[in-house]
Amino acid sequence: MLSNCCITYSLYKYGKNLSRLTSCETRRVLQAELCSSWPAQYQCYSRDASKLPLINRLPHDPDLGLDLEEHVYEGKNHKLGLKLFLWGVATQGALGRSSFIKPDRKKSQDYITFRRQPHRLDFGDTHKVIDVSCGYGFTVFAVNSKGRPSIYGTGLNKEGQLGYHKGKKGDQVMLAEPAPIDLAIAQDDRVIKVSCGRAHTLASTKNGAVFGVGCNSYGQCGRAIVSEEDSTWCRTPITGLPSDVRTIEAGQDTSFMVTKSGEVWSWGWGADGQHGREHYNLEPTVGRVGGDLLGQKVVKVSCRADCALALSEEGDIFGWGNNEYGQLRAVSEDPQMHTPRLLPLPSSVGRVVDVGASGSACFLVNDKGDVYSWGFGPLGRGPDNLHSSQPQLIPPPLFGRNSYNPDVKVVSVVCGVHMVTCITDGGNLYSWGRNTGGNLGLGHLNPQSFPVQVCMMGRVVKASCGVDHSGAIALNF
Repeated sequence: MLSNCCITYSLYKYGKNLSRLTSCETRRVLQAELCSSWPAQYQCYSRDASKLPLINRLPHDPDLGLDLEEHVYEGKNHKLGLKLFLWGVATQGALGRSSFIKPDRKKSQDYITFRRQPHRLDFGDTHKVIDVSCGYGFTVFAVNSKGRPSIYGTGLNKEGQLGYHKGKKGDQVMLAEPAPIDLAIAQDDRVIKVSCGRAHTLASTKNGAVFGVGCNSYGQCGRAIVSEEDSTWCRTPITGLPSDVRTIEAGQDTSFMVTKSGEVWSWGWGADGQHGREHYNLEPTVGRVGGDLLGQKVVKVSCRADCALALSEEGDIFGWGNNEYGQLRAVSEDPQMHTPRLLPLPSSVGRVVDVGASGSACFLVNDKGDVYSWGFGPLGRGPDNLHSSQPQLIPPPLFGRNSYNPDVKVVSVVCGVHMVTCITDGGNLYSWGRNTGGNLGLGHLNPQSFPVQVCMMGRVVKASCGVDHSGAIALNF
């Protein structure tokens, strides 16, 4: 039972007594008795209006009743909308709740090292969060709330990846809760997309400006590299980029932008060729990525570490960067590749609609809602299948497709460095991989070699994976 702002959510985790009743009539009578005492000013929203709601007044048992109907009880002042969830390591402030790392003993609060399950952040209740990105110990939010800043950050700030923040004892190197990031944004403009790398943040605005803040040791913020630079004061837009921004992507220490016309631009670290600029040197100057991408209309680039994938409008996949784990072995045996190449796919894969690149593996989603993986590590096919140089299907039943739900489709794949998440068309989130501090959100700390559903109160529309924590934006049921 979760109660907040006159809202009561019930997943029917309502105890042994009721969930073990074998008589449907007995269950119906007891439900009616409980619901008769529910205040008249509240309304019940249910997927099945023929079923009666239930007030949780029996001993709580979280392992029972999970397959039963869900209801949302709504107070008159509540508006159904978006919710924000975060989970994983909490010690660096990345989860955005100050009481986790600065507990008030008078309120019986305890220090929280990590959250193994999704935790709803109240910042999302007071701010309309439209995008979230998890970096290495920090989280950034794009917000569309009238009269408020459009970008906030929480967590580690040693490199100025959350902008400049003055504390009582000097510059703040860690923020315990979300605070505005001060960027030189025009008055009539606002941030609409964010993406976080190891120690830098990218943000794009409605009018087409792109900002890079934080560590610029490899040119990943799109400006000249300056030794001993105080990066906390650098907050101006990156120059030399087209203004028709479609999306942005921050790799570990590399940055990308995709234009609406399908061009890919990059800058930053290039020791593995991950910036795709046909050399292995640092590249602080923004420039267009060539190779096989020339003439293609690219709609997405994915790069969470040092291997990059691009998806074209036609459904073709292009790859470059690190190849030490066989991610690009279909076109090269070299351990690094500095020029994008078209990756041949088996005919059985079909048309690709989404791609993701983790630290050592690659993933794709086709138009049938199937997920394929290749490379090395947790590929989603169990503990005995850790390497493949060709895309192989992850069994669809692992994402909830079965004879009772034959139409379930995966629509999106989101990678971290050592973990992967997928979102289905029903808004369910599945995760697997390394489970640092519970960043898989599965309620335990064990690594996971195949997809398991993450339980949270809402239909997930956006997910992000950092190195030791994760986040999601969800719609109310």
